[in-house]
Amino acid sequence: MMAKLTQAMKDMILGELSYISTVDADGNPDVGPKISMRVLDDEHLIYNEMTGGQTQANINDNGKAIVAVANAKALKGFRFGGTAKLYTDGPYFDQAAKWAEGKFPAPKGAGVITIDKIWTLDPGPKAGKIFEE
Repeated sequence: MMAKLTQAMKDMILGELSYISTVDADGNPDVGPKISMRVLDDEHLIYNEMTGGQTQANINDNGKAIVAVANAKALKGFRFGGTAKLYTDGPYFDQAAKWAEGKFPAPKGAGVITIDKIWTLDPGPKAGKIFEE
């Protein structure tokens, strides 16, 4: 069952730097910033894969991904877990290429993450718990 983004989550993704975490076939973690992370719809995130490096290799290998975004001043944040897939052609790739025009290099792929779980990163009793409105 997919989880749904709230407007507050969408606003945070739009306004803050997101980080994506993946894992390779041997279980080694990798994390990196994704300045291009954005909302595709209520149940999916999309980003431009610009380097074609370890994140891309890990997603192609097993599709596991978690995205974290936080606002340190507001002490608010979210973690989105799900399955990622990279597209090197088709509508998602075309959308990524258009988004990058004039501001970033052409993408090597468009990463689409289907959100299965959302956790809150706010301090306090709900820290690290599955998000519930």
